[in-house]
Amino acid sequence: MNIVIAGGTGFVGQHLTEHFTSKGDHVSILTRHPENHEDRENVRYVGWLKEEYTPERELQNVDAIINLAGASLAGGRWTPERKKLIRQSRIDATNGVLSLIENLDKTPDVLVNGSAVGFYGTSVYKSFTENTEEPGNGFLASVTKDWEATASQAKLKGVRTVYARFGLILGTEGVLPLMKLPYKYFVGGRLGNGEQWMSWVHIDDVVGAIDEAIHNSSIENALNVTAPTPKRNEDFLRTLGEVLERPHWCHVPGVFISKTLGEMSTLVLNGQAVYPQKLKAHDYQFHYSDVHGALHSILKK
Repeated sequence: MNIVIAGGTGFVGQHLTEHFTSKGDHVSILTRHPENHEDRENVRYVGWLKEEYTPERELQNVDAIINLAGASLAGGRWTPERKKLIRQSRIDATNGVLSLIENLDKTPDVLVNGSAVGFYGTSVYKSFTENTEEPGNGFLASVTKDWEATASQAKLKGVRTVYARFGLILGTEGVLPLMKLPYKYFVGGRLGNGEQWMSWVHIDDVVGAIDEAIHNSSIENALNVTAPTPKRNEDFLRTLGEVLERPHWCHVPGVFISKTLGEMSTLVLNGQAVYPQKLKAHDYQFHYSDVHGALHSILKK
């Protein structure tokens, strides 16, 4: 297959590239700075989102596009300027993908567009599946709603479109290295009241779910990319301490986190219990459905 990845130089994109090239697929990574990268076997870097670049001239017979591009949620306090960047970077990149689709010589079969479980808002008591169609409240719900609405325009171009609603992705990069730091110094413990849900997923299952979305033509619209066993913060972090063989005892008060991080503290203090109903309905076999096994596979290599 010929697969195009926007945002392919990041944590998830690198794993996807390794996965698809190991199967013999050809991967083209869209980047604003192709000069900073060297092409290699089955992988090339294609310039986009600048006037001087015309990626459609370099891409032929594209079968699938994966769009992961967007500014990090954890790149600093959510000032008005930062929030604008988080939203607009996703919209602009997705519009860039739509423009690319419009100008390609062949219409791709599928677009897998990034999204997040933040679409559902936050709740201590409710649980969510893809059957929950209305977005929740708050900044992240608003961003993901607009992000998905923009990507949905690909349907008008005859492209099967999937919104990959990612949970908390566990791997050697991303948020897990930060989460284990307190345990390294023997001060690990729950954050806030510990009741907030953490809908986690192992990086191997992120790759597996996207592969499934590309190859299974009956998957479209929302797709929850989470493990089937969300955990409350207290339970998740206690398990992390067990895997690291470190004590779990130091409670960090929610008011301290709120004052330190501002509105961004919602990433830490609030969550949602999200279940991958659609993946299970399509008999996707999870590599890691147990959080202890998932953490052990990453931290005890």
